[in-house]
Amino acid sequence: MLRRPAPAPALRRGALAVGALALAAALLAGCSSGDPLADSGTPKKGSGDAIVVGSQDYYSNEIIAEIYAQALEAGDYKVDRQFRIGQREVYLPEIEAGSIDLFPEYTGNLLQYFVPDAKERLSDDVYAALQKAMPDGLRVLDQAPATDQDTYVVTKKFADEWKLKTVEDLKNVTVPLTFGSNSEAESRPYGPAGLAETYGIEGVKFTPIEDSGGPLTVKALQDGSIQFANIYSADPSLAANDLVALEDTKGIFLASNVVPVASDRVDDGAAKIIDGVSAALSTEDLVALNTRSVADELAADRIAGDWLAEKGLV
Repeated sequence: MLRRPAPAPALRRGALAVGALALAAALLAGCSSGDPLADSGTPKKGSGDAIVVGSQDYYSNEIIAEIYAQALEAGDYKVDRQFRIGQREVYLPEIEAGSIDLFPEYTGNLLQYFVPDAKERLSDDVYAALQKAMPDGLRVLDQAPATDQDTYVVTKKFADEWKLKTVEDLKNVTVPLTFGSNSEAESRPYGPAGLAETYGIEGVKFTPIEDSGGPLTVKALQDGSIQFANIYSADPSLAANDLVALEDTKGIFLASNVVPVASDRVDDGAAKIIDGVSAALSTEDLVALNTRSVADELAADRIAGDWLAEKGLV
């Protein structure tokens, strides 16, 4: 678990000399007329405290986290980067424990984490429900127009062979179906049990592939070891590999806009900076950012810096 340094031990009654008590009283008197946040845990511009920015173990999410970090640094905030932490089941307990202050998330998936039986499907409804579902000490800032949606993806060859356009069309496939995704997807609402409940598609097998829809997943689709996979809609590999995203007509996937999760340590000034980033981030931007990572093999800090400069945010 990521940890901040432990606070200094409390002063013991009767252990201070008179001179030390006098000094403490003088210090308290001085603080009383100053900044009321002087002794709080809230980072301020130019302070020695750092806002801890985290990211998933997913290249696209790391790019967004790096954008947040660089935007905050341009606003004179100190930042501590804790990237590539893992998937939601790993990093959310860290956020709830107060080890991470700012994290790029996705509205639909995060809502389902807190409310597994959430009924909301449309973007604004999901965001409103998520605001209400956030635990004490955490909040979501403004959501971005950008979406990076979970999708069921097949090869174009497989789609053409079985005339697949929607998820429900998978019911017409008569060969065994295997679904490939990160291991945690097996128990999520869009895993095999969710497919059976929502679409009536029974008997789907599951194969864990731990690369978040990356090259190993694409290869498994292409060689036929899996028939469909969960790949995010903003992933440039869909177009590059002639893959087809099936239309989710019954809403097994919730709308998933990019949204920052923030702790109480993110003050109003920092929140305003991040809201400005979110307002500028479109789905087209996200695809372009991801392409620069996958196709051009550029580092996240370079991609983030170029985008912030292009948008006039630094």
